[in-house]
Amino acid sequence: MTTVFTTMDSPLGTLLLSGTLDEEDGFALTAVTAPGQKGALAEPAADWQRDAEALAPAVEQLTAYFAGERTTFDLPLAPVGTEFRQRIWDALDDIPYGTTTTYGQLTDAAGQSPRAVRAVGGAVGANPLLIIRPCHRVMGANGNLTGFAAGIDAKRWLLAHESSEESGQLF
Repeated sequence: MTTVFTTMDSPLGTLLLSGTLDEEDGFALTAVTAPGQKGALAEPAADWQRDAEALAPAVEQLTAYFAGERTTFDLPLAPVGTEFRQRIWDALDDIPYGTTTTYGQLTDAAGQSPRAVRAVGGAVGANPLLIIRPCHRVMGANGNLTGFAAGIDAKRWLLAHESSEESGQLF
């Protein structure tokens, strides 16, 4: 199995996209990272191979999203994480474009005990598929913008973009 990557310009800055590629299973996207994102690689690892062709569908879909022409993604995904995190990341997929939810509501939607809300928040914060899995749509209990690995300004931009406000460039 080979790890491949490419980069793309976006309103959030240059995104780093990575995935796995093998002869048997084909391609699967493993990460989308924004500049300065907490807990994420800023540069591709030395053994990764640049492969714009393998990542072209992800680049095309993200480009269409940023242009306001796409509201969902249809890509093979293979993020690396615990079974608990995978359940939370799967639940992010059910948050509709242009809407928000709270950490408590996401905890409930993922079938977790209300006492797990902090763990759910940790899983949301560790989401490796920025934008593709819409962790930016999760808000604090009082509706405040809280935590986003790529920064609150990026979260604010994404939410404004999805609400059809004229959002422009962040940076």
